[in-house]
Amino acid sequence: MRRQPFALLWPLVLVILTPTLANAAEPDIFTRSLAKGPFYAGLAAFAGGLLVCLTPCVYPMIAITVSVFGARQARSRMQAFGLSTAFVLGICAMFTPLGVAAGYTGSLFGSLLSDPRVLAFVAVVFLALALSMFGAFEFVLPSKLNNKLAELGGIGYGGAFMLGLVSGLIAAPCTGPVLTGILLWIGKTKSAGLGAAAMFAFSVGLGLPFWIVGTFAVALPKGGPWMVAVKSVFGIVLAVAALYLLKSGFPALSHLARPDSTFALTSIGLLVLGLALGAVHLSFDGGTVAKVRKGTGIVASVAGAFLLIGWAEAPRGSLVWEPSETAARARAESEHRPMLIDFTAEWCAACKELSRITFADPQVMAEAHRFVAVRVDATNDEDPSVDAIKDHYRVVGLPTVVVVGSDGRERSRLTEFVTPDRFLDIIRGVD
Repeated sequence: MRRQPFALLWPLVLVILTPTLANAAEPDIFTRSLAKGPFYAGLAAFAGGLLVCLTPCVYPMIAITVSVFGARQARSRMQAFGLSTAFVLGICAMFTPLGVAAGYTGSLFGSLLSDPRVLAFVAVVFLALALSMFGAFEFVLPSKLNNKLAELGGIGYGGAFMLGLVSGLIAAPCTGPVLTGILLWIGKTKSAGLGAAAMFAFSVGLGLPFWIVGTFAVALPKGGPWMVAVKSVFGIVLAVAALYLLKSGFPALSHLARPDSTFALTSIGLLVLGLALGAVHLSFDGGTVAKVRKGTGIVASVAGAFLLIGWAEAPRGSLVWEPSETAARARAESEHRPMLIDFTAEWCAACKELSRITFADPQVMAEAHRFVAVRVDATNDEDPSVDAIKDHYRVVGLPTVVVVGSDGRERSRLTEFVTPDRFLDIIRGVD
């Protein structure tokens, strides 16, 4: 029985790490897939919603909730299908607008997430949520409120839809930590459409077990320690997310990682050691030895996962960037050379993709040596000198890469991640 948590955990670890490792080994394949649409974002949100159902505050609700909206008493499989679908659509109707709102207000995140004080606050919130996943305390709605919300369901498709609409509130103790992380990520993308798609995928993942049980009258396995293991996985992910947020405001954390294989193996070793010690499969409800093992395992797992992400993001070589835009412009004019101006920030994921993949491509580096390349760090939006440069080049968002010809005129402008092949096509025609 003790092996069951590992059976659940290792597929999850592979799902999380495979895109990262694939990105280092086959960057073109991964980035082309990513550029085609928000597939990986939707898949991660779907998995988050599905895994939330395996936590102790949602899993026991499934059979009871299905009975409340009437799928168990349906006269036919088609009616059970309809009731279950209405319930899931109710969940989608509740969560999807949150994604739209987060996307529309995403312009606030750039400046907010450049302030170390804001980053520290958000990181503390994430760490608190992680502690709740490890059992330090519980988020629980009052029982009277839970009962009132449950009464909104009933016989009929409208009742099933209404019960789905409020089910997120009933499941708030476990959806909250995952939901917070997804909404923050959506805000950084600044895309209402992507936000809606991600939250819709999260809703479908959350509602899928209810739909399966309601439509096919599936008997669920009994709850047990494996649900605590799932919560521990969420806790580790949230703790890593807290460190990742802090990295944007505290550069020392971003300089820990190195791109060599020794560093990668050391990071993987820490992660595996933490899991072996008991970061997931042990509980703090055990004896002193179990508590020490689990605590040490959590620290090792979080450190290993954080360092492994840093290794995956570390550039494997790049262009030589001028630190001063003024000096770079003067040099380009005196030498009659074209310019590349890369506007970036610590919180900009697409900017990091450009640096790690596109600008590090050997063919790109060979071709781009004709250019005077300057990188403008726009992490601090309150810096007047940065604002002046952004205004000069009419930059309204990140990423932005401006390609200027030797005559001083703008030839091209990129406002999203592009593959090395596409970037080569753009700069080869610039003299």
